[in-house]
Amino acid sequence: MGKLALAAKITHVPSMYLSEIDGPHKGCRQPAIDGHIEIGRRCRELGVDTIVVFDTHWLVNGGYHINCAPQFEGVYTSNELPHFIKNMPYAYNGNPALGKILAEVCTADGVHTRAHDATTLALEYGTLVPMRYMNSDRHFKVVSVSALCTVHNLEDSVRLGAAMRKAVEEQYDGTVAFFASGSLSHRFAQNGTAEAFMHKMWSPFLETMDRAVVEMWERGDWKTFCAMLPEYADKCHGEGFMHDTAMLLGAVGWDQYEGKVEVITPFFGSSGTGQINAIFPL
Repeated sequence: MGKLALAAKITHVPSMYLSEIDGPHKGCRQPAIDGHIEIGRRCRELGVDTIVVFDTHWLVNGGYHINCAPQFEGVYTSNELPHFIKNMPYAYNGNPALGKILAEVCTADGVHTRAHDATTLALEYGTLVPMRYMNSDRHFKVVSVSALCTVHNLEDSVRLGAAMRKAVEEQYDGTVAFFASGSLSHRFAQNGTAEAFMHKMWSPFLETMDRAVVEMWERGDWKTFCAMLPEYADKCHGEGFMHDTAMLLGAVGWDQYEGKVEVITPFFGSSGTGQINAIFPL
């Protein structure tokens, strides 16, 4: 019935919002913003009606969860970096019907998942930042999936991603995009050194590993990457333990995936972390 039309790994660095504001960092993340705009343009071209975001800023300590409220509206300030994102207004439409379908199919496939539609749960900035640049006109409905999973197995997140694609294709009458919203390595700069690392990685080791991973993605070496993902996520401080990436790869075929990623925004360092916008062809 339905279709997964676009899959991507995307950045949500808060300095993208800072990049809009007059001051010393104005324009510093324009390539990342332009990448989001381009991904949004492609979603429109493909007829996407709903964007599902695997959000590594939504922390959960049990189960998998979907925020599928009918609409989201408010003014957001990051509790993590309130000097980067403050008083950012947002308003988007949700998709309760899709959220319920996703939860039902994931649960039926052995990964217990709850859909929350009658909820006061707000969106986290792993969803809000990309939607600011892709969806300012509310063209797309938005569904957010918890991907900062503290006591979960990566294997379950792979199964969740696969089940979500199955749900879209077998039970949803529409066209969907899946985004893994999170960094590669995620070791923030030490307190007191942030300014010096604004555009840098925390260490040569982490940068070497991240660039090697991007090369694997570009040449389609998914068997190697999937085999090393748990250790990479652990030793390179993967954001959200890289559950977003596991979900995305589950949706596209895990180690049987044959695509070669298209890099939209080249790899860059930000406050010590490694970032990219990249499309996983379907």
